[in-house]
Amino acid sequence: MKNRREFLKISATGSLGMMLLSSATSFPGVSEDRKRFGVGIQLYTVRDAMTADVRGTLKKVSDIGYKNLELAGYSNGKFYGFSPSEFKKIVTDLGMVSLSSHSAVESKGITVETAKLMADAHAELGVKYCIQPWINDEDRTIEKYKKMIGDWNKVGKIMKGVGIQFGYHNHNFEFAKVNGVVPYYDIFLPEMDKDLITMELDLFWACKAGQDPIAMFKKYPGRFQLLHFKDMRTNQPPFFEVIKDDICSVGEGVIDFKKILSAKKTGGMKYLFVEDDNQGNGKPFEGIETSIKNVTTKILK
Repeated sequence: MKNRREFLKISATGSLGMMLLSSATSFPGVSEDRKRFGVGIQLYTVRDAMTADVRGTLKKVSDIGYKNLELAGYSNGKFYGFSPSEFKKIVTDLGMVSLSSHSAVESKGITVETAKLMADAHAELGVKYCIQPWINDEDRTIEKYKKMIGDWNKVGKIMKGVGIQFGYHNHNFEFAKVNGVVPYYDIFLPEMDKDLITMELDLFWACKAGQDPIAMFKKYPGRFQLLHFKDMRTNQPPFFEVIKDDICSVGEGVIDFKKILSAKKTGGMKYLFVEDDNQGNGKPFEGIETSIKNVTTKILK
């Protein structure tokens, strides 16, 4: 998962991404019908292809039928190497919307100047959300969690000043006990200002950690504006290792997304994003095609 943080700094063009993009299947005639559902995609799912060819990859994502984008490529005021206005035009011309962006605030903290640059760039792009996506292994202590959350509250206030909602995206480690406490419930939710930081609940990682999303919604109503749709092949006891190999396309595994969505008003859910950390096991476009087909024909109907 450290590759995620490194990718946020904009990786160099790679031959793997070119191979994935060139081998992508075409999906004509489905885009507009699917786009009316407003399904989003986290672009980390196609990160190698984005590294190789931003414009071509976004065109393919649009052709498959995704409407909303969640980015994973912000660095120093730019998105995937483009200025906010340049990237916005690319996305708009393809009939999509940059709705959210993953942009990490490191444990060492963030200056007001850096936070303002990040906020202004995202405001110019026009996103509604900016999300903290990851915490490094060495920072997973109670003391560091509290320090980081204090910094995030400050960033959230700056973001709110330009009309953007800051948020936090979970994995499974936040549900593992640290010195007798469960960080997600005993530190994160209590110490995050609920008006400044929303939760982007990753359903795969939460379920893998043995959590019940509906119970979470009931206990913390209105705190979960964004959901990550990511399915799992097996329903095994909770554990906290990296278990990405169990990820599969949405609707092909054991998570009951339809049941979870029945409680979306309680949770405060507004948008969903498909994500696959494993990039479809080498076939990212086929994987996201399967996901959106299942979401639009089985889950949202």
